[in-house]
Amino acid sequence: MMSIRQRREIRATEVSEDFPAQEENVKLENKLPSGCTSRRLWKILSLTIGGTIALCIGLLTSVYLATLHENDLWFSNIKEVEREISFRTECGLYYSYYKQMLQAPTLVQGFHGLIYDNKTESMKTINLLQRMNIYQEVFLSILYRVLPIQKYLEPVYFYIYTLFGLQAIYVTALYITSWLLSGTWLSGLLAAFWYVTNRIDTTRVEFTIPLRENWALPFFAIQIAAITYFLRPNLQPLSERLTLLAIFISTFLFSLTWQFNQFMMLMQALVLFTLDSLDMLPAVKATWLYGIQITSLLLVCILQFFNSMILGSLLISFNLSVFIARKLQKILNLKSDEHIFKFLKAKFGLGATRDFDANLYLCEEAFGLLPFNTFGRLSDTLLFYAYIFVLSITVIVAFVVAFHNLSDSTNQQSVGKMEKGTVDLKPETAYNLIHTILFGFLALSTMRMKYLWTSHMCVFASFGLCSPEIWELLLKSVHLYNPKRICIMRYSVPILILLYLCYKFWPGMMDELSELREFYDPDTVELMNWINSNTPRKAVFAGSMQLLAGVKLCTGRTLTNHPHYEDSSLRERTRAVYQIYAKRAPEEVHALLRSFGTDYVILEDSICYERRHRRGCRLRDLLDIANGHMMDGPGENDPDLKPADHPRFCEEIKRNLPPYVAYFTRVFQNKTFHVYKLSRNK
Repeated sequence: MMSIRQRREIRATEVSEDFPAQEENVKLENKLPSGCTSRRLWKILSLTIGGTIALCIGLLTSVYLATLHENDLWFSNIKEVEREISFRTECGLYYSYYKQMLQAPTLVQGFHGLIYDNKTESMKTINLLQRMNIYQEVFLSILYRVLPIQKYLEPVYFYIYTLFGLQAIYVTALYITSWLLSGTWLSGLLAAFWYVTNRIDTTRVEFTIPLRENWALPFFAIQIAAITYFLRPNLQPLSERLTLLAIFISTFLFSLTWQFNQFMMLMQALVLFTLDSLDMLPAVKATWLYGIQITSLLLVCILQFFNSMILGSLLISFNLSVFIARKLQKILNLKSDEHIFKFLKAKFGLGATRDFDANLYLCEEAFGLLPFNTFGRLSDTLLFYAYIFVLSITVIVAFVVAFHNLSDSTNQQSVGKMEKGTVDLKPETAYNLIHTILFGFLALSTMRMKYLWTSHMCVFASFGLCSPEIWELLLKSVHLYNPKRICIMRYSVPILILLYLCYKFWPGMMDELSELREFYDPDTVELMNWINSNTPRKAVFAGSMQLLAGVKLCTGRTLTNHPHYEDSSLRERTRAVYQIYAKRAPEEVHALLRSFGTDYVILEDSICYERRHRRGCRLRDLLDIANGHMMDGPGENDPDLKPADHPRFCEEIKRNLPPYVAYFTRVFQNKTFHVYKLSRNK
């Protein structure tokens, strides 16, 4: 299996003219430069400095992550097959379509190959542009063909540099969101520092580069920044129209690049609905945002050839009406995302399940609860403490404002009273508050979704520490209110935290950048080289989803199944192929594999003798339970499970007994993999 080893020693404090400045800030600015012209120059200077820092911190983050990736794998020195193997699981599958487009004689033939693909799933022709979110690979392949860079930049570097470049946009968007909320670019700087120092919990781009979320989250961050600005009162018509355009473009690109976009935007719609119901958000602006969500999703649906999973999504159901959505889901007979609902039902204790697909998710660490040690790491950077501090205050304010709005909803003078009241919550702050709470619950329940929460946590915590409203409320509550004290607190606290972060984490980051390691996976490299040299190009391979993604990328051979699991027929096919790790007769396994046109099957010792998961969560256990068989090893079994009539296939086939030799011939073997050629005899 793949491993990493030590490398051998060989060869603007103000963001917009529309931002209503606080009285204290205005007084402070009046003391510094005198006159309207001087204040305008001061604002321009602040915007210039803050904007420059935003661009620099984004680029530095991008270079930092790219350097970590290079140092970890020695990517520039390893062979092409090793580079491709380093794109793990579904990452390799997505990258293979970029490679396929580049290898096509013409763009038209490349598109045709994606729309009428018969190599991703054997004995089937599928439309990859409909099934998967791979328009980004298509776009990059076109760019690489058109731009005059082929002589200077390899295709793989053009691909990974684009992803690391998006990280620069991501961090810049987080920076701007925090700046917009607090009114000072110091807040954005703190958010960016927190994002980098909490890298383990805020991103995984350096080791899962082609993953869909690494494409989508930068656009999601841009959308949040644009919505934050859009929710400000008294925007100029031109500013409002441009902001709506930015929201639409970022929402569309986010939806186009990630198959889970509809679930994220459903939560966003719930945020808008909650705030709209509590009169904490202008109804007209909420309507605009609902419309943008629906329009973006329908446009993506058209580009994905009317993908039924999008048409029947809960987001459209929520935004258009429950009644219409129910009728629509019945008409379309949706099954593409049913595994997600089975998983959620079992996860939250709404009934035990023996469903193979649901248990496959439940047993993966990424889909488990957020580990408790995450909070320890976030606390080391002071992020978690600052987040809880800011969250507590804003939640209290939100409750007060919501109660006031609901209790005085019939009073015509309630709005005027609120404007003059001492407790207020701006729409953009309210939006980000509910956003961080909902995505926090999502992260706590499913670890894989923590990257949506932790990055926004950096934004929300830094905003609060630099917010004059937060400090004003806090100082008034302890009877220490003074405009000068607010100014001191909102600048001194974040500066002290920045100094602490530099002192504590700078040496470690420098050590990280100086540590040189090397990609090392000789068994997989040997397997891919053997397949390329010893099997027909039209040969069909069966095996685990994760391995087959690499087989397609490195060899171009046809697959029986793959890791893009959002299709009911593929899930059934995968369950059938995985019987190679169950207790089944050789003739049964052979018949199942040949039904998909399989020529070769790859068995992995790491799955057959798996020890990574506990009993009941090993792949062989999930198959035994789904087949009604008792699990191996000491431990309890459900009363209705029965002993199997046959030994485990992946173990027994290695003994070369006559019943197995009649159907399977071993043609390749190393310490990790065993490849068998299937007999064509019935």
